[in-house]
Amino acid sequence: MTEGDTTLRFNGTTSDGGDCPGLYEVEETGDIVVQGDELTDPEHLEQLRDVKDSETFVVIPHELLTRFAPKE
Repeated sequence: MTEGDTTLRFNGTTSDGGDCPGLYEVEETGDIVVQGDELTDPEHLEQLRDVKDSETFVVIPHELLTRFAPKE
């Protein structure tokens, strides 16, 4: 995703109290942005592949994707 004049559309959340996680879509590109707790489990981090210095990982409930991810 590149910076510039872009608009994030909030797709939804499974949170009842306004806390994360959340799912967004960049309207101009269709890219998906996820909001959630940072993945910190060392065993899980060791299993990730091809990680760039600019990348981070978040944990989100499966239900968030099945309910709010774009279908196309």
